[in-house]
Amino acid sequence: MLSATCGVVRIGARRVAPRAAALAVTCRPRASFGGITPNIVHGRAIATTGRPSNALNTNPNPPLGKKNASNEVPSRIALIGARGYTGQALIDLLNDHPNMDLRHVSSRELVGQELKGYTKRKIIYESLSPEDVARLDKDGQVDCWVMALPNKTCQPFVEALSQSSSLIIDLSADYRFDSTGKWTYSCPELVTRSKIAQSTRISCPGCYSTGSQLGIAPLMPYLGGVPTVFGVSGFSGAGTKKSPKNDETLLKDNLLPYSLTGHIHEREISHHLGAPTAFIPHVASWFRGIQLTINIPLSKEMTSRDIRQIYQDRYAGEKLVKVVGEAPYVKSIQNKHGVEIGGFAVDDSGKRVVICATIDNLNKGAATQCLQNMNLALGYDEYQGIPIE
Repeated sequence: MLSATCGVVRIGARRVAPRAAALAVTCRPRASFGGITPNIVHGRAIATTGRPSNALNTNPNPPLGKKNASNEVPSRIALIGARGYTGQALIDLLNDHPNMDLRHVSSRELVGQELKGYTKRKIIYESLSPEDVARLDKDGQVDCWVMALPNKTCQPFVEALSQSSSLIIDLSADYRFDSTGKWTYSCPELVTRSKIAQSTRISCPGCYSTGSQLGIAPLMPYLGGVPTVFGVSGFSGAGTKKSPKNDETLLKDNLLPYSLTGHIHEREISHHLGAPTAFIPHVASWFRGIQLTINIPLSKEMTSRDIRQIYQDRYAGEKLVKVVGEAPYVKSIQNKHGVEIGGFAVDDSGKRVVICATIDNLNKGAATQCLQNMNLALGYDEYQGIPIE
């Protein structure tokens, strides 16, 4: 029996401990691979015949949906690092959310300019220091802080809020490997949602990591070796700072491999799946969207049909994960808010499958997932403000 948060109540700007309700969730035993226990919830088991066994609840971590929507009070949001592509994508989502009230946006490069594309109120870019952040929080002006800063730059802001009960969402990699227990690493489809709903410090997974983990997780109990992920991203994943990875002249008619071993997302995927995973990233000439081709060795013979059924069962009810038959195209996921998983090509031995996953790196890979987590932790419907297609 797990505790599910029904919501949070706002008094002024301070979070009050959420009331909990019982939510029955059937969790399958975790598989052990390489001596590590995966940090995910698994789907139903496979019988010895190779056919999926029956289960009353095929998704062990179903969306809370309106069960979590007990907060009707708008939440005041501050966005630190609003200049980048992810910040802009999040601003668009907040603009259409009925209960997200953006109050502050911080960017040193744009200070003094008016925020474009936000229609709820006039907002002028500020250059907020950690001291400014601490003061605003102490004065009760902000309910949720979103850190959309480059890696290794948000720690001073987080430390300035160390005594705060306000929600902090970090989009960088800085707290994805946290061992203190203070932070919840949260891809909502793979992490117990009741835990997210009770968290005040949330680290959002990376774009490559989200797609890769969703593409591998249902087969964790049946790994027969190290999965390999061949990833290709549009150049928006390289950010706005000029580099070879977002140089459109270099990328024209080209495919740019980089960080072929030891990429931070390789460590992130392996760490949170609890199993070694090889990741090989590339940048292509399109602007947004990621294509992942995932090779998974299996510990037993399985059919394509059985594997697809495992994925359909594991992600039953998920509005942002779509399991399809054919390998999905990156062109079809651009500007959308979910993940598509398909292909399920099994080789002649029956012990190796290739799966494809696509994800928009700026949406579900960043801003959309951030909003999912905000909704859960602030007491709204998980999908509120997110276009469902």
